[in-house]
Amino acid sequence: MSVYDFTVKGADGRDVSLSEYSGRVLLIVNTATDCVFTPQYAGLQELYEKYEDKGLTILDFPCNSFGGQAPGDIEEINKFRTLKYNVTFPLMAKTVVNGDGADPLFTYLKSCKGGIFGSDIKWNFTKFLIDRTGTPVRRYAPVTSPEKIEDGIIALI
Repeated sequence: MSVYDFTVKGADGRDVSLSEYSGRVLLIVNTATDCVFTPQYAGLQELYEKYEDKGLTILDFPCNSFGGQAPGDIEEINKFRTLKYNVTFPLMAKTVVNGDGADPLFTYLKSCKGGIFGSDIKWNFTKFLIDRTGTPVRRYAPVTSPEKIEDGIIALI
């Protein structure tokens, strides 16, 4: 099994097979527009611009599960991230990452790469680095800035 076996909802509501990204390095991030870590959008966009042509894709999964920090609909979220941080990497639908309603992709990611304090995602801007075969390689805590994961990305591209 790999992340390429999963289908998620895109921001437009259509099914997106992650096999569309086969052969690329992925950084999967649960995000929020009103979080102390929201400024990480800028660093994520810098990484995307720097390495997209070398095979990196960042997938943005807004998540309102932590203190309601991703309010609004997907259009409002996209407008926010585009206007404030010039984000151009793909946006997916709002996603639940923990509990009974967790998206199967995030259940899989957590089973492969549990966190320091258990497998549940503790907050927004948890990042999962996926190699070109679709295998989760590393999980980064929300406090880990995008700049600090650049070496991990370089190693995979």
